[in-house]
Amino acid sequence: MPLLAACGGDDEDDPTVTTATGAGSTPDFVPGEATSTDDPTATAGGDATETGESTPAADGTPGSESPGATTVEPGSLEGQEVTVYSGRSEELVDPILRQFEELSGATVRVQYADTAELAATILEEGDNSPADIFFAQDAGALGAIADEGMFVELPQDILDMVDPRFRSDNGQWVGISGRARAIVYNTENLSEADIPESILDFTDPAWDGRLGWAPTNGSFQAFITALRVLEGDDVAREWLEGIQANNPKVYSGNTPILEAAMSGEIDAGFVNHYYLYRALEEAGGEITADNYIYTNGTPGALINVAGAGMLSTSENTEAAEALLRFLLSEEAQRYFADETFEYPLVTGVEADPRLVPLEDIQTPDIDLSQLEDLEGTLELLTDVGVL
Repeated sequence: MPLLAACGGDDEDDPTVTTATGAGSTPDFVPGEATSTDDPTATAGGDATETGESTPAADGTPGSESPGATTVEPGSLEGQEVTVYSGRSEELVDPILRQFEELSGATVRVQYADTAELAATILEEGDNSPADIFFAQDAGALGAIADEGMFVELPQDILDMVDPRFRSDNGQWVGISGRARAIVYNTENLSEADIPESILDFTDPAWDGRLGWAPTNGSFQAFITALRVLEGDDVAREWLEGIQANNPKVYSGNTPILEAAMSGEIDAGFVNHYYLYRALEEAGGEITADNYIYTNGTPGALINVAGAGMLSTSENTEAAEALLRFLLSEEAQRYFADETFEYPLVTGVEADPRLVPLEDIQTPDIDLSQLEDLEGTLELLTDVGVL
């Protein structure tokens, strides 16, 4: 069984159990050993959510456009329940689940916690898990559950809504939204032409003292896992050692890396793409940083996903499948894109126009389920001296 406890995650952890229509409630089930853990990547400056999950409108609706679900008949699930284990934050997920409740008539019960923690809980609960849906912030955790045979194969109509790159090869989970790895750089010190053709080339001594990274961050660790899968452990080790030799500045997460690039403290750093757009939104105009997105199929062009699968122990399959279809509806996809600046994964739903179009990104040839080997990545990072 892979190690599922990361050193740092991308979501704000809220381990409360709720129904989507109300505040925290006492559950009828005991969800394993899930306990409260604070996101170690949060900063004093208010970076409480390392997914860049922005705050929905004050009235509780998801932004200005509530995600109505054309995929669910009004009231069709009256009296039914569905239990979701969500590694995505309550701030982001609750408004959209409330919309599903109001439309379908179903009751949605949610356990919020860190994605890795919830995956470990599901594995511990085994056949006794009350979860119907596992909504994870990264594909690696979904792969870990699939490897243990605890997901069912999803209906083909659900799978067909998403590009095969962003769902499991065996049809057991599906991506809901995508996050690209990016190089954020200071625009006063660098231009796009200065960025190497491959992320592997940042080991060049010319980058000595100019880089920033966050080795404890979950998304960074997922990238290292992908690098191991794509190029092998030796190449991953050489890259880590090469970056280390260039004396990078170490940060707690993506937001402080972005801030360091904006201030000129570093010239470039390794982040997820959406932090830049959140900063632009907050600044109300231009900032002294930009993203470079690799599109050439190299490891730097990795796009990870937040995704979901249905547990084999589910006794509420109709409501669970309906919820998955709802999360992939045009309205829900638009909500995720607008709230987080992540990539919508359903064909025909456009991303923020400032993003490189998803169809223009040649991603590495990898089944994202293979990102489940966090244990090997943590061992490598520790052995190299990065952790």
